[in-house]
Amino acid sequence: MSEPWREFHASAGQNGLPESQRFAFSAQPTIEDIRRMQAEFTDERDWNQFHQPRNLLLAMVGEVGEVSELFQWRGDVAEGLPDWTEAEREHLAQELSDVLIYLVELAEKCRVDLPQAVLRKMALNRQKYPASRVQGSAKKYTEYED
Repeated sequence: MSEPWREFHASAGQNGLPESQRFAFSAQPTIEDIRRMQAEFTDERDWNQFHQPRNLLLAMVGEVGEVSELFQWRGDVAEGLPDWTEAEREHLAQELSDVLIYLVELAEKCRVDLPQAVLRKMALNRQKYPASRVQGSAKKYTEYED
């Protein structure tokens, strides 16, 4: 484990929830597995000619719009989606999967190593938003006084 990951992992929590109530993603597939599956899917269909960065970005934005539609007009939605049907949850899972697939393929086409980029971004966010300074506030980092 790299040092930035170790630091983050050691401090990761979910608002003091007991372990039985915490959410965690499954370990498989990895982002690399998803990249490979999508690359194979695209290659089998000769779609690389259409999957250039701009096209992938616009497709991803369209999918984000589809996710937004699922939340539109619902008002506040509680964590865990307790008021959603199983069919609604599955529809959300499919749309979020589309967003992730396009994100991973866009990162591949732009040669961005997402896991490493996340580590760098989280380190930057920790500098911009030190917990001791921003606790309980939703202000942007530029709004805090030095």
